[in-house]
Amino acid sequence: MRNFVASLFLGIAIVFLVSSALLVHPFGEPPAPMDDYIIQNAQAETGANNVVAAVLFDYRGFDTLGEATILFTAVTGVVMLFRKKETAEK
Repeated sequence: MRNFVASLFLGIAIVFLVSSALLVHPFGEPPAPMDDYIIQNAQAETGANNVVAAVLFDYRGFDTLGEATILFTAVTGVVMLFRKKETAEK
């Protein structure tokens, strides 16, 4: 039973990875329609002069907040792993 579950999981993972690789936007192809929309409307919709900042903080604000939270949690975990333990003296 255990081997069956492992094989099933591996099969699903392989199908997912292969289908993802086949669906990736080909390199060098014209940009997607959403790219043109963001480039043309970013300043009017967000008020930001920098399109990259507009996408990062306005269009994908919650995504950026989540990434910052994960990064902070990872750094906190590493600091906790490498801190010096205090020994109790009697």
